[in-house]
Amino acid sequence: MSTSKVGAWTAYSTSISAEAMAAFKEALKGHVGVNYTPLAVASQMVSGTNYRFLCDAQVVYPDAPHYGALVPVYKPLNGPAVLSAPIKPIE
Repeated sequence: MSTSKVGAWTAYSTSISAEAMAAFKEALKGHVGVNYTPLAVASQMVSGTNYRFLCDAQVVYPDAPHYGALVPVYKPLNGPAVLSAPIKPIE
């Protein structure tokens, strides 16, 4: 986590903390059909933490093409991390 101001988004970083990765995995637990691999993350401290993960995505079937995706995650102060909005393909 950076020392940014509360409410401000950090710049995207390819250095993904263990805390951010844990939130990512928790939010996508049970999500099937597409594999998402985080490449970079930005975060925003609010009442908890918002994350925006830039991911390499691939539908789970042989030779499926890779594409970019934005995966928004919210980790409240107490409770599990969740997807905070639909996952968006990046073109």
